[in-house]
Amino acid sequence: MPVNYTVRYATHPEAFKSYDTQRLREEFLIEDLFNPDTLNLIYSHYDRYIVGGVQPVNDSVQLETIDPLKSEHFLDRRELGVINVGGTGTITADGTTYTLKNSEAIYVGRGTKEVTFASDGDEPALFYINSAPAHLENPTKHVTLDEAETVELGSLEESNHRVINKLLVSSVVDTCQLQMGMTILKEGSVWNTMPAHVHDRRMEAYFYFDLPEDQVVSHFIGQPDESRHIFMKNNQAVLSPPWSIHCGAGTSSYSFIWGMAGENLDYGDMDTVDPTDMK
Repeated sequence: MPVNYTVRYATHPEAFKSYDTQRLREEFLIEDLFNPDTLNLIYSHYDRYIVGGVQPVNDSVQLETIDPLKSEHFLDRRELGVINVGGTGTITADGTTYTLKNSEAIYVGRGTKEVTFASDGDEPALFYINSAPAHLENPTKHVTLDEAETVELGSLEESNHRVINKLLVSSVVDTCQLQMGMTILKEGSVWNTMPAHVHDRRMEAYFYFDLPEDQVVSHFIGQPDESRHIFMKNNQAVLSPPWSIHCGAGTSSYSFIWGMAGENLDYGDMDTVDPTDMK
């Protein structure tokens, strides 16, 4: 089974100011997450966070370790979060099989030795995965959308009416530092995470999906007074450094998955930036 991985290094905010469009995309954009029967991974030096995708089609796909981990198994020193954005699929963790429908999540704890992904129907599953270093072992837990902690924010008048589904957070499942959730924009709304914010105590990754193939999202990145943008298509992800804002606006409504890791599990730990203060 093919395993593809690349390494992304951390960027100083002063160096970031000089990046052109191509360099921005090379450093932060993740374009090809899903290929049939392939494990695709990005190993980031931001909190050693891993972003990946698995699309089982003809066979099951195993979560194999990669060289930067220097470990026998992928989860020897890590925890894993997975959200399915495709057809129904299964994840087997050390012999126990969990069925994940669309928009359902699973947390897999440190020390799990074997994890395999498979589709369960004509429409392949699309497993979006995040992983972070872990200091202790927590039990594996399957989380449905109904079990998520839900918050509704924004308004249609401000073009940011959205529902935040906190799937893998400390109030729902025990984790070490990994947190993941799904935000769904209401029809007619295009802005996410507005007002924007920065949380220097943790990094974040955004994965945009449910976006029509002929539409795009402009993701905003950078310090509040030195922002840049990256145009993104469906099923693409972007890394967000701890010093950066992270927000976006699309040419249509869409959904996105946020994942983060760092030293604080308090979801509300953020420094909000007024829209009129951004440059």
